[in-house]
Amino acid sequence: MQTAVAAIFVFLLVILLHELGHFSIAKLVGIKVNEFSIGMGPKLFQTRKGETQYSLRLLPIGGYVRMEGEEEDSNDPRAFNNASTLARIAVVAAGAIMNFILAFVVFSIVSFNLGEPTTTIGEILPDSPAQHGGLMEGDRIIAINQTETKSWDELSNAIANSDGNELDIRIIRDGKEENLYIKPSLQEGRLMIGIVPKYEKSLLAGIRGGFESTITFIGLMFDFVKMLFTGQVTIEHLSGPVGVINEIGQAAKMGFLNLLLLLGFISVNLGFFNLLPIPALDGSRLVFLFIELIRGKPVNPEKENFVHFVGLIFLLGLMLVVTYKDLLRINIF
Repeated sequence: MQTAVAAIFVFLLVILLHELGHFSIAKLVGIKVNEFSIGMGPKLFQTRKGETQYSLRLLPIGGYVRMEGEEEDSNDPRAFNNASTLARIAVVAAGAIMNFILAFVVFSIVSFNLGEPTTTIGEILPDSPAQHGGLMEGDRIIAINQTETKSWDELSNAIANSDGNELDIRIIRDGKEENLYIKPSLQEGRLMIGIVPKYEKSLLAGIRGGFESTITFIGLMFDFVKMLFTGQVTIEHLSGPVGVINEIGQAAKMGFLNLLLLLGFISVNLGFFNLLPIPALDGSRLVFLFIELIRGKPVNPEKENFVHFVGLIFLLGLMLVVTYKDLLRINIF
C-alpha cells in the first residue's frame, strides 16, 4: 500500500506539473484548449469549465493537453496551428521547464531540511587524527595551510588534496585564533582527519542547494546520454514504469526526504528526455518548430506526423522491452 500511494503521488505530481506547463502557456498565449487530462485510460472523473474539459483517468502514467488544431489543421483563429511559431515553441517547451522548476523546489525543500554543512565542527570521530591533534567540537576552521576555507567543500578538498602531509589548521575557539598541526589518515580511499560538520538551516542555503542539485542532476543526464552513445550504458541499465515504481517504494520506506529526492530526480529525468530530439517527444516537435522559424514556413504536416508516429511505435516497443526486463529484475515471475 505504501508503494502504491508513493508511486501515485510521484507520478501524478510529475505529470500534473508537466501538463500544467503546456496548459498554462497555451492559455496565456490564447490557444484554445479542448481537454486537460491527467492519467491515461478510462475516465474516473470529468468536468467542464468554459471551453475546456478536465479529466482524471485511471492510469497515473501519463497525461495530455489536447489543443485545437494541434494534430490537424483548424480554421479556428485560436487554434494551435494558427498561433505564431514562437508561441507554439513556448507551449511545447513549457512542460519540460515546469519539470525543472518542480525539481528545483523539491531539492530546495530537501536541502533546507538537511541543512548546509559549515566549517564549524559538530562532531569529532573517536581515535581520529582530529582527536589526537586537539580539535574540539565547536571549533571553526578558518584556514588550512594559510588558505582560507569559506565552505565545507573547500575544507574537505584541502584535506583530501594534501598528499598526506601535515596540515597547518587555523581555528577559532572561544573567540580566539589558534593553530593546530594534524596529519590526515587514509580512510576508505580518501584522506580525512575525522571531523563531522555542524549543519545550519537557512532559506537562502536551501534555495542555493536546490539550484545546485538541479544543475548536478541535469549534468548527470548529459553524462548518461554520452554513455549511451559510447556503449557504457545499455538497455539493461534502463528502467520503465515497473522499475521506477519499485524504486519509489524503496525510497518511501527510507523516509519522506528520500522520496522527495527521487521525485526531484524523476522530474529532471522527464524534463530532460522530453527535450531530446526523439520523434514523438516534445524535443522532436521543437526541432520541427525551429525549422519552421528558420524557413519561414512549416514542414509538411503529413511528413511530421509520420515521423512522430514512427517514434511513438519505437518508444512503445522500447517500453515493453524495458518493462519485461524490470519484471525479471525484481523477480516478479
